[in-house]
Amino acid sequence: MQGGVLIIIKVCGITSVTAAAAARDYGADLIGFVFAESKRRIHIEAAEHVASEVGGIGKVGVFVDAPLSTVQNIAKRCKLDFVQLHGSESAEYCRLVQVPVIKAVRVGADFNPSALAAYDAEWILLDSFVAGQQGGTGITFDWQQACAVRQQIKVPLFVAGGLTAENVGDAGRILSPEGLDVSGGVETDGSKDLEKIKQFLIAARTAKGGTE
Repeated sequence: MQGGVLIIIKVCGITSVTAAAAARDYGADLIGFVFAESKRRIHIEAAEHVASEVGGIGKVGVFVDAPLSTVQNIAKRCKLDFVQLHGSESAEYCRLVQVPVIKAVRVGADFNPSALAAYDAEWILLDSFVAGQQGGTGITFDWQQACAVRQQIKVPLFVAGGLTAENVGDAGRILSPEGLDVSGGVETDGSKDLEKIKQFLIAARTAKGGTE
């Protein structure tokens, strides 16, 4: 994120038309529906309703080691623009999805960025490693330490994990990602907070700086 260049911003964990419309109206590029086990999980019918009611913004479905047929069916029903894979899905699985893929990986001690080269993904998403959780941790990873990893990633990069209006500028300055992904950082008491969505998007869009 250099010199204030516009990047892609995704507001994930959307469960209502109101939150989806706010994300769009305040300038987000994508909204995310979580179809995996999560406190932010949305039923297919509800996601289908939100997707049909709120146009003008891209839709992403988040899955964790789901059957391929399930992913394909939900992608079709909800007219998803991307499928975000947050589990241990193989490179072959990614190739068979038939919808552009965002492959999420957790930055931990055993993370091997060279393994990502085998994946036919449009984006790589770096998230925090927390044992027993596949995402939505609300915890940041060490952005400085991840700089070396970032240099090895040859496709556009999303950064997720604990982003807020207060720290998103630092994440952009240190890692220069092409995308930012927020969920818990725009919530109050577990629900999307429209003012926090607005403030996050303002902060993300106005952040300046280059890679350290």
